[in-house]
Amino acid sequence: MKETLVDLKTRRSCRRYLPGQVSLEELNAVLDAGSYAPTGRGLQSPRMVVTQDRELVARLSSLNAAVMGTTNDPFYGATTVIIVFEDTNCGTSVQDASAVMVTLLNAAHALGLGSCWINRAAEMFELPEGRALSASWGIADHYRGLGICVLGYPAEGGESPPRPRKADYILRV
Repeated sequence: MKETLVDLKTRRSCRRYLPGQVSLEELNAVLDAGSYAPTGRGLQSPRMVVTQDRELVARLSSLNAAVMGTTNDPFYGATTVIIVFEDTNCGTSVQDASAVMVTLLNAAHALGLGSCWINRAAEMFELPEGRALSASWGIADHYRGLGICVLGYPAEGGESPPRPRKADYILRV
């Protein structure tokens, strides 16, 4: 239990990655953990789409950058991408998909991988190119992009030190 608490306190978003690919064993461990994230009524409503294909990762990064209005790589050079889709037919869709995202991030950290939650998934998959991609993966129309978990091996300086916790973060009443 103590290791879990340490992992939860020391995980940071990684914004600089080494070029090497995440091993299949590590990726499968992260995905397996994500599949055990809590979901409303245990419905397991979110869907995860994962790729390590460099061309597809670059295409997704460009699509995300276009939504953001930049040409910079919003995936920070990460070599693995996991897109989490929420099932909008489910009353707890945002909570369920968010729980999957957080579980993926924490599992990656526990394995020594760098990770970062990338936003703009909803906007990406509302664009014609994004819709075509999600349809080609068999993602039904009632799913919406919630977030993108990028993974890789952290490069030097890729993770910032934690900021001090705010005094009013926890209110005891």
